[in-house]
Amino acid sequence: MEPYPKTPYLLLVDDDQELCTMLVRYLTTEGFRCQVAYDGAQALELALAEPFDVVILDVMLPQMNGFEVLRRLRQSKKTPVLMLTARGDDIHSIQGLESGADDYLTKPCNPKVLVARLRAVLRRSFVPTETGNGATTSMLVGQLRLHPGSRVVTMRGVPIDLTSAEFSLLHVLLLEAGQPVSKEALCQKGLGRKLTSYDRSVDIHVSNLRRKLGNLDNGDPRIVTVRGVGYLYAIPREG
Repeated sequence: MEPYPKTPYLLLVDDDQELCTMLVRYLTTEGFRCQVAYDGAQALELALAEPFDVVILDVMLPQMNGFEVLRRLRQSKKTPVLMLTARGDDIHSIQGLESGADDYLTKPCNPKVLVARLRAVLRRSFVPTETGNGATTSMLVGQLRLHPGSRVVTMRGVPIDLTSAEFSLLHVLLLEAGQPVSKEALCQKGLGRKLTSYDRSVDIHVSNLRRKLGNLDNGDPRIVTVRGVGYLYAIPREG
């Protein structure tokens, strides 16, 4: 993945002001420029108005919860979002990913882990400048075309709206089209981090991809589950 080329502009959304103060202090020393919102309504207003590179979004917020903020944000913006969920609340984690979040962490979280996750999200959302070295050549598998440079995916010429995580995972699957890719490899290459126990991020993102891309023309699944291994992007049969 390309390194992120500028100082990231980050929106931190949490009603715990003491936690925000601590995180902003730490994130600033790590090279982030930070803005803070303490409720959902303010967060949505800022996220729609400002050119943030990434948003840290708590679920439990006054006025408007994090899921509603994310839903409304996704209607017009693809800004990467990392959601904060209560420890052990798997339902909230899954709901966040299904709603379009790029990643999640449980609270309380280690600031070092948070920064690592943020940098992974930023790296995979970065659109590199065209270099002319072939790195941005589009990929065509059946009627699906993926453009690594612009991070655009089309099906029969029609753009498909994907999050940065979904795009990156699809890219990894297409590079190995017709061959199974382990969940560990998908997490490492697509999400930029190691797969951990009970982490369902890859599964939820793949489920979202299946829903958005649909089946092959013959009705077979486009992304196949390879039991005990991971996933495989099926190559359509000719004719």
